[in-house]
Amino acid sequence: MSHYDVFNGDADGLCALQQLRLAEPIESILVTGVKRDIALLERVDAVDGDQVTALDISFDKNRGAVERLLEQGARIRYFDHHFAGEIPAHPALDVHIETLPDKGTSLLVDDYLRGSQRAWAVVGTFGDNFDASARRAAEPLDLTEGELDLLHDLGIYLNYNGYGETVDDLLFAPDALFRSLQPYADPLAFIVEDPAFAALRDGYADDMARARAVAPAYESEGHRLFILPAEPWARRASGVFANELAQLAPEQAHAMLTRLPAGGFLVSVRAPLARPDGADVLCRGFPSGGGRKAAAGINLLPEAEYDTFLERFRAAFG
Repeated sequence: MSHYDVFNGDADGLCALQQLRLAEPIESILVTGVKRDIALLERVDAVDGDQVTALDISFDKNRGAVERLLEQGARIRYFDHHFAGEIPAHPALDVHIETLPDKGTSLLVDDYLRGSQRAWAVVGTFGDNFDASARRAAEPLDLTEGELDLLHDLGIYLNYNGYGETVDDLLFAPDALFRSLQPYADPLAFIVEDPAFAALRDGYADDMARARAVAPAYESEGHRLFILPAEPWARRASGVFANELAQLAPEQAHAMLTRLPAGGFLVSVRAPLARPDGADVLCRGFPSGGGRKAAAGINLLPEAEYDTFLERFRAAFG
């Protein structure tokens, strides 16, 4: 029997899996990729007797693969917080999906484990830009403000590492990064002991300095849109830069358009934190779009559709 762990390569996916494997240690086949690479179950060929755990990837985007795997006799356990569509009833499918605007997959796994690996849930929740939820979750841990700040920073860095067009854009391949996290029950120990933390911290600081120097391409009372160049640093920084801007201006919606080497844009959208709704609907209006209520994206927006996107972006958060 084989076990497949299929997880989003961002902070929420990494920390969700970290919690599960600390509580339920097993040898598994890791299937992951860049943050936008969510149709991951297509890569899995599990058969009768195999088990698949899916974390932080849209059920709706993986529906066909789920049906195929169930037909092949695999058992699937599914944790996610993105738009799911209709979920089939099947005795071999165990689903833990909620789409609340301030609760990510790390907190869903935390519920499942009854808080047994809470510190990693806090890291993943900070990484997904749910700062208030992360602080509430951290209350029973009796952390100092300095320790909480370190968990916040780790979440941001893990999330930053997931952004890119391909794994070659990233500082660490997500499966390799998970293997670095895996020995540490305490994320504060990872921060102190593992050299990956300093590499993530320094790479983040350099990329974000470049991003913060970019002026908005469009700005209104309720909106800001930025266009970043077709460079690896921009592809890495795009999503966390959008998260940072959302935190600094909670009444504004933000769009980050990063030029792709082959043309068009990679798009990250953040609804106003004061009204965290509508980003998923906006992005699903474009063929390669998806996400959740507060934060969503489009994998490829053709340059010819820029004006259409801007018009819909303004209307969605008017």
